[in-house]
Amino acid sequence: MSNLKKYNSKRDFNKTNEPSGKVNKKRSKKLRFVVQHHIARKDHYDFRLEFDGVLKSFAVPKGPSYNTKDKRLAVKVEDHPLSYRNFEGCIPKGEYGAGCVMLFDEGYYEGITKFPKNFNFKVIKFKLYGKRLKGKWALIHFKDDNYLLIKEKDEYNEFSDISKIKTSIRTNRTMKEIIKDENNKNKITSVKSAVVEDIVLTHPDKLIFKKEKISKLDIALYYHKVSKRMIPLIKNRIVSTIRCPNGKEKFFMKHLNPQNEGIGKINIKNDSNKKEDYYYIENSSGLISEVQMNSFEFHTWGSSVNRLNTPDIMVFDLDPYEKLDIDKLREGVKDLKSILDKLGLKSYLKTSGGKGFHVVVPIKKKMTWKKFRETSKQIADLMEEKWPDKYTSNMRKSKRKNKIFIDWVRNTKGSTSVCPYSIRLRDKCSVSMPISYRELDKIEPNEIDIKEAIKRLKRKDPWEDFFD
Repeated sequence: MSNLKKYNSKRDFNKTNEPSGKVNKKRSKKLRFVVQHHIARKDHYDFRLEFDGVLKSFAVPKGPSYNTKDKRLAVKVEDHPLSYRNFEGCIPKGEYGAGCVMLFDEGYYEGITKFPKNFNFKVIKFKLYGKRLKGKWALIHFKDDNYLLIKEKDEYNEFSDISKIKTSIRTNRTMKEIIKDENNKNKITSVKSAVVEDIVLTHPDKLIFKKEKISKLDIALYYHKVSKRMIPLIKNRIVSTIRCPNGKEKFFMKHLNPQNEGIGKINIKNDSNKKEDYYYIENSSGLISEVQMNSFEFHTWGSSVNRLNTPDIMVFDLDPYEKLDIDKLREGVKDLKSILDKLGLKSYLKTSGGKGFHVVVPIKKKMTWKKFRETSKQIADLMEEKWPDKYTSNMRKSKRKNKIFIDWVRNTKGSTSVCPYSIRLRDKCSVSMPISYRELDKIEPNEIDIKEAIKRLKRKDPWEDFFD
């Protein structure tokens, strides 16, 4: 079984820009390979094959050769994370492997011979589909961690001299240019930092929140970091997004790009009883691909596409009158929770990222959207009946003065609510963040931003039993 303990133990990720990583358990449709030219203590090439969720890696001092008579030494080194195939840049002096790394070639490969599960072998043969390296190759084990990398005879016996190739396959930069870019600390974003979840970001340095100096890349990296907790709450739910392509204008999007990786499509009737395509996010790649399309705020349905007419997440948005004291808003959350507790409904709390709090209830009992909507309205009405001077279930603004509107209306088929962990495109980069009820008196609805949200990931998840 592959693991990356040795890789991670050799590196201080506070100093090097190399990616840390875990074994990728998702099975790839195509197996990838990468070759990186690495000028370190000694000039060499790193040859890496995707296998069992990692990159099996070999240091090849002279680099691959198209000459079938050349037997190039390939020394097996520690496994690397799959994300390492995107790394191009400089490893700082004093760190393991210090020097400059350039992406020499990349592509896919397929096995000609069967690869053993433990990757222990005498000989394996494979075909490379790269941009510079093509055709049949073999790795032959002869002693300890020493192997031979040899070109097999085929139509690609070009006798190409790879030492004459001096530029990156992705950025077209030379080693000198890569070093210069990093030494000058200019705004050219490295390949590693511009690629998140295998999605290449265009204009990664574009500021979306100018005052806070938060870029498109910062947002992509945020969603990458919270995806483990966010994906179960957004996955396979029809999604609408708020896009902000230039950091100024914002617009609501119901139609995503179905060509993007991790985006699914479902055809259902709209409010006009006409068939229409709706979209949902399948995994973290879908989330990041939407960020690439400048979607930064995510809103979801209360049901999954697998059970579209059986809603299972009920949301109450406590929307306070604009001049209402924060303590009264917190009191409203407690009052609502007390009612839900008496009804035997376990509830969860999150900040809205705006001016209110959201109380969210996972529903296990099967019910229609009509019954779901009626139930949520009855709960809001009960709040109003019990405390008529504090709450209203009427959405008209004229009825809200000095009160809190218990917004139950989003519990309707076709309506959406902001997804937990979603960024809000408001005055600052606030987040709709899951919190515990114990924290209610300490946190304001728009207080948590992406930096604080990432810090909070180290704590116990207050929603960890949400789907239990």
